[in-house]
Amino acid sequence: MSAMEIAIENMIQEIQKPVDQELSGSQRKAELQAIKQTAIDAKELIVEREKLQLLVKQLNESGEIKEERDYSGGFAEQFSK
Repeated sequence: MSAMEIAIENMIQEIQKPVDQELSGSQRKAELQAIKQTAIDAKELIVEREKLQLLVKQLNESGEIKEERDYSGGFAEQFSK
């Protein structure tokens, strides 16, 4: 988890760096695209970290991982163990 936090922090720092004003059209566009991709990657990593934190919390509370059940079969299946 701490590695994820470090990676997220590094990505945020990379996003906050200003774009070089001396870059020409295609170079500037490529730089902005790289920043955009870094932001998307950081967002995905944050979502995965939150899922992992929830999983750890669930394990600490119950001692087991509860799997999601599909109750689309009917009434009896909802109460099966």
